[in-house]
Amino acid sequence: MTALFKSRASTASVVRRTLVVGAVVASVGLVLSSSLFPHVSQAQQNAAASAPQQVLVKGLPDFTELVDRVGPSVVSIRTTQRITAGGSGNEEMDAQMREFFRRFFGMPLPAPAPTPGPRRNGPPGTEPGEERPRGLGSGFILTPDGFIMTNAHVIDGADEVYVSLTDKREFKARVVGVDKRTDVAVVKIEAARLPAVTIGDVSRLKVGEWVMAIGTPFGLENTVTAGIVSAKARDTGEEIRFIQTDVAVNPGNSGGPLINMRGEVVGINSQILSRSGGFMGISLSIPIDDAMRVADQLRADGRVTRGRIGVSIGPVPRDVAESLGLGRATGALIQGVEPGTPAEKAGLEAGDIVTRFNGQTVDGPADLSRMVAATRPGTRVTAQVFRRGNYRDLSITVAELDAAKPRAATPAEPRPATALTAFGLTVNELTAEQRRELRQSGGVVVETVDGAAARAGLRQGDIILAVGNVQVTGVKQLESVLAKADRSRPVSLLVRRGDWAQYVVIRAAR
Repeated sequence: MTALFKSRASTASVVRRTLVVGAVVASVGLVLSSSLFPHVSQAQQNAAASAPQQVLVKGLPDFTELVDRVGPSVVSIRTTQRITAGGSGNEEMDAQMREFFRRFFGMPLPAPAPTPGPRRNGPPGTEPGEERPRGLGSGFILTPDGFIMTNAHVIDGADEVYVSLTDKREFKARVVGVDKRTDVAVVKIEAARLPAVTIGDVSRLKVGEWVMAIGTPFGLENTVTAGIVSAKARDTGEEIRFIQTDVAVNPGNSGGPLINMRGEVVGINSQILSRSGGFMGISLSIPIDDAMRVADQLRADGRVTRGRIGVSIGPVPRDVAESLGLGRATGALIQGVEPGTPAEKAGLEAGDIVTRFNGQTVDGPADLSRMVAATRPGTRVTAQVFRRGNYRDLSITVAELDAAKPRAATPAEPRPATALTAFGLTVNELTAEQRRELRQSGGVVVETVDGAAARAGLRQGDIILAVGNVQVTGVKQLESVLAKADRSRPVSLLVRRGDWAQYVVIRAAR
């Protein structure tokens, strides 16, 4: 019995030790599982199980079919110039080099200083009338009968334009039309049954989408590069907004097509942003819808007509927008209205903020410029303006863009002035002659500036037209309005300077 009890006691001890070890192992396992595999609730597990596992990126694209389809539609363009008597064409080459620097370095090349002394004869082989190479570029076939699109800067100033196809045929091209403002040009070769491109829909283009370029960088014909769309509607201050990509584009790619994955042309490769002159990851393409509108006019009339309403415009600063009650900084500020123009006839005034034009929202001055330019002359449109706290619609008949310039204002003669000490201003009434010359029914002229006015940027000779949303009729009325102004808040003044008007924010001394 004693041995039996000992045996049972020994067994019980082993069991206890096993249970203890098992508990320790279980505790360690729980700690490890809690730290390495965070606890997921049953609801989260169910949701994860029911959610579709969508693959967002399926792999790199294969461009071979696109190259086979679109490649034959891409052409190489070379231009030549004829040597004139007494010169070797250096002036034309200098002009081309300046254009190259402007587009690919983002800065102009300084014009060379004139060489003193008589002009020397050119080097051997540069006889008058002889052709010499001028530049290389790219293009693509628009129609089977030989209309080709390229950049204006590719053929601008050339005496002869030659187009080479992928089948090694070369044609002398006729320039149909050139539009420097959009950098679009159309040339024509005498050929038939050519492989024309398919025009795409830019509105369907998405940021992050794969795109491909084919061109002649550095003279290397039919070079293919690819990348993605980095941004759409990139505003660089020019008439059109560009498609930004990271597709490798270099000198010689200009005028070549930007192609989407459906084999459609969505843009014309036009510019790069670079510090070195070579590709640095940012290339800009003209949207094909803008280019086609220009090309259609060039083919029909040989030139492009643009709309004009006769105003000078500028941005709306945020503090001005807030002080006027506009809310956010949007629209285009009318800084000046030219006499006898559609804008004057429609009743537009300096200080108006155009917020909509022909049914489209105007976010800034560049938008209004593009909208007006894109409107066919003779079209009657409605412009929504914000004036002195209220919105109103004005009907404008758009005219054709010309070189007319506004008249300069006659400076005011010095007269006794009224001081507005808190704002650092002395002002005076406008004379009848000034009102007639400036076409202003109200306003006062600034005689001297100091303190707050000087800090705000006011100058002698400025015309104050309004305080906030209140039009200024004369000195007494201006004094009354400023006397009631809250000195703890900035005051916006609508100021005309020469032919321009802008808002100036001024803070009175306390």
